[in-house]
Amino acid sequence: MFDKKMLDIGYSQSTIRDLYTYGLARKKVIGDDNVYDFSIGNPSIPAPSVVNETLIKLLSEEDSVKIHGYTVSPGNIDVRDSIATYLNKAYNTAVIGKYIFLTCGAAASLAIVTKALLFPNEEVIVFAPHFPEYRTYTEAVGGKLVTVNPDPDFLPDFIDLENKITNKTKIVIYDSPNNPTGAFYTEETIKKMSAILSEKEKEYGHPIYLVSDEPYRELLYGNEKYPFVTNYCRNSIVCYSFSKSLSLPGERIGYILVNPKCEDVEDVYAVICGAASMLGYICAPALFQHMVPYVLGYTSNLEEYKKNKGTLYNALKEIGYDVIYPTGAFYLFMKALEEDAEAFSEVAKKFELLLVPSDPFSYKGYIRIAYCVSYKQIVNSLPAFKKLYDYYKK
Repeated sequence: MFDKKMLDIGYSQSTIRDLYTYGLARKKVIGDDNVYDFSIGNPSIPAPSVVNETLIKLLSEEDSVKIHGYTVSPGNIDVRDSIATYLNKAYNTAVIGKYIFLTCGAAASLAIVTKALLFPNEEVIVFAPHFPEYRTYTEAVGGKLVTVNPDPDFLPDFIDLENKITNKTKIVIYDSPNNPTGAFYTEETIKKMSAILSEKEKEYGHPIYLVSDEPYRELLYGNEKYPFVTNYCRNSIVCYSFSKSLSLPGERIGYILVNPKCEDVEDVYAVICGAASMLGYICAPALFQHMVPYVLGYTSNLEEYKKNKGTLYNALKEIGYDVIYPTGAFYLFMKALEEDAEAFSEVAKKFELLLVPSDPFSYKGYIRIAYCVSYKQIVNSLPAFKKLYDYYKK
């Protein structure tokens, strides 16, 4: 009567959201301050003031029909042009507004791209550990997810990548800074990936699309220069969301950008438009479309995340945990104190710590800690982390 794949997804809530839901219920029992929820990447830092100021201005000064009415399906062209202008200036690239499609965040972007480009039984390559929903988007259209192992720094193992590309490979997805490790893909990394894909395209005689999933693009805490993928790879596509950079995860606004140098770019963009229509992902929220030109280049106060990261990372290392140092995003990737990360996550609940096991990220033995929480929670949670460590070391 129903599609079994969709039925299974509907009944099996994601591990992350399951923990988040558990935390909400637990807080009602013992109080908000007594539950240390590190499960979900829900920014605690307020949006920059320009966001509210712009929304108030739009709502009070602009024609309500214009602000709340339909835009064209791919989004307002003036907004798309403003995004292209910003990107060209910020990343020294040469993208075009006509090849941008405004979406309800990066999730919709990825769902559209996989729907548009993937035929049944074709393959999508991802790099472990990876965002769990890549599997959902791939398998929803009958594709196969292929996982490439990481090197010791949690960057791509290029030998494994070369070995796993086949004639069926259609898409390669990466996110940098990475969720869940915080690893950053340098210019050298992007160049190497692009070169491998270019050689494989020649070998197999068809494009392999390099898709950059970029919700954490601005969340870098050093002097890193972000390597914009369209500058390095011809057949490249960007999936972006303002959710993390502007602390607007609930507003669902983002975009797909097709590299204008992409082979058969008109057809690639058209098939993305067609897939969006088939999925019902047209005309992204109009109010937030109109907001976008005014907020380009702004971020929330990243110093707060940097403070959270430093305090939590140093404290966990001092306790004795093995933690990967993150370059960006707002996650710590920490080795569990037993081989079974899911069992470790369950034990952590006894100490009111909600930690995401790494298994859904196609990696074993680690947990993810989202430090995009209040600094107060970071500090208050440290005794619980110590008790959890002592519990295992007894």
